[in-house]
Amino acid sequence: MAAYEMIIDLDMCIGCNACTMGCKAEHGTQPGVFWGHVLQKEYGKTPRATRLFLPVLCNHCEDAPCEEACPTGATYRSPDGLVLVDYDECIGCRACATACPYDARWYIEREQFYFPDTPLPYGVGELRGYERIVQKCNFCVDRLGRGDQPRCVEVCPTSCRTFGNREDSSSEVSRQLRSERTFVLRPEAATRPRVRYVMNRNLDIVQIR
Repeated sequence: MAAYEMIIDLDMCIGCNACTMGCKAEHGTQPGVFWGHVLQKEYGKTPRATRLFLPVLCNHCEDAPCEEACPTGATYRSPDGLVLVDYDECIGCRACATACPYDARWYIEREQFYFPDTPLPYGVGELRGYERIVQKCNFCVDRLGRGDQPRCVEVCPTSCRTFGNREDSSSEVSRQLRSERTFVLRPEAATRPRVRYVMNRNLDIVQIR
């Protein structure tokens, strides 16, 4: 089985939010819901000021506290190790959202549209009809099944994201894990995230969230 991993190079991220909008277009999330988005923080003073952009999403942790907290089994792990949500089993208790150390889950009280009774984008029905449930990034599991990359990876104009099977020694993500010094957010949570970051700049990002 595959062991999917994502590596994000923060030195290459320009904060354009193409990933944010690509995700919304792919899954049809409702207003105010962003499975993936970009945080930012400024450092220093003019003329030496710099800005850090930090894309965040579900980390698909190998020791996922959300999975353990779910009372119905709605949060489960796929054979490839992805942490997914079965909306038909979710009771909206939000135990998973409370347990998640990355604030990566969204509670949907009622279905809403950008325009009255008009789902956008047209033809995307993945989330239609579900209310009082919790949603989150699923690494575009349907796209993976077709052999495609997650939408956020595909639309990034600087190619700052690398995604693939770390068990495949010939994959780019496997090569980067061997050769690059990567780090995870909130390592103290000990969740073994599958989203890792690369950054050569000497900036403290611990307090960005």
